[in-house]
Amino acid sequence: MHGKSDAPTEVMTLTAPPPRPRRVARWLVAGVVAAALGGGTAVVVTRGRAGAEAVPQPTVPAATAALERRDLSTTRSMPGSLGYGVSRPLSGHREATVTWLPEAGRTVRRGKPVYRADDQPVVLFYGRMPLFREISGENLVGRDVRIVADNLRALGYATGVQPLPGSTVAAGTPGAAPVQVRKGDGVLTRELIAAIKRWQLDVGLPVTGTIRVGDVEVQFGAIRVDAVAAQPGSPSNTTLMTVTSTGKLITVPAELGEATGITAGAAVTVVLPDESTVPAKVLSVGRALVADESTVTGPAKLTVTVTANDPDDVAALDSADVQVRFAGRTAKNVLAAPVEALVALTEGGYAVQAPTGLVAVTTGMFAGGWVEIEGPGLAEGTTVVVSS
Repeated sequence: MHGKSDAPTEVMTLTAPPPRPRRVARWLVAGVVAAALGGGTAVVVTRGRAGAEAVPQPTVPAATAALERRDLSTTRSMPGSLGYGVSRPLSGHREATVTWLPEAGRTVRRGKPVYRADDQPVVLFYGRMPLFREISGENLVGRDVRIVADNLRALGYATGVQPLPGSTVAAGTPGAAPVQVRKGDGVLTRELIAAIKRWQLDVGLPVTGTIRVGDVEVQFGAIRVDAVAAQPGSPSNTTLMTVTSTGKLITVPAELGEATGITAGAAVTVVLPDESTVPAKVLSVGRALVADESTVTGPAKLTVTVTANDPDDVAALDSADVQVRFAGRTAKNVLAAPVEALVALTEGGYAVQAPTGLVAVTTGMFAGGWVEIEGPGLAEGTTVVVSS
């Protein structure tokens, strides 16, 4: 009789094979976009699941702009330097010893001393030529006499009536022939001599009624002392200092080809270091070619001088590197579109997207983010799509 066995019973477990994975259908996505010039709703349709429905999706209307009639101008930008302009030497014109000189940075205006020689002031007058001879002798005639008369009058001294151009005055030298007064001449009349004496008394010069060579220094206008080249004790008939104009100027070194077409009085734009812009105008275009200091082998250049329309715009800067934009070619009253409105065509050329569809256009000047265009049905006010 066999008894129960205590050995563990081996049980076989059968596992069903996993089901074959279901093939996952790829979803296909299609978008329908509303017309470019209209607002509306895009419908996104998905396929791959039974019962899928069209889901409306809001869209952002395309950006548009209206065609305009405007003037277009190309510009060319050249580097320049903001400062007080080119410095020039100032020398004395008399045999004397310098006893005082102004410090660098000082401004000297009409009637004020430029320096002192033998402890007498040498005063600044405005004019276009130096005093090359002694102003003395009644009825002396010349442009240098006119400079004296104009400056004393500007300083508030009564100089009397000057003879008119074409009139004849007795010669200042006894026995000499009468002298005809030309345009621009002045005459050393008794009234003018009296004015000279009053002026000499006021400024501290010997009261003689005669102005010696070197008693005054004549400049185009007020001057700013850029640097002092001498010192007290030096002879005065040498270079004493370098001076500049008192107003801020922008100097632009331009090659001969670049300067072509730039004229005095032309409107320009100056771009300051902080990227702000200042309206300005061309003051002068140099006639002498000057070697470029920034390079040894570079071509000689002309100096174009520019001044800001409002000096306050550059008052905060003593010196700076700037860019000056000069106007180039100009197209007036042309139909123009923003450059972003142009659509490149596969066959070449451009088109714009108008309410009627794509319109092929002929392009002209590009300037300032706008482009001159022509195309059928396009006119001022026509709305076109622009890329964002």
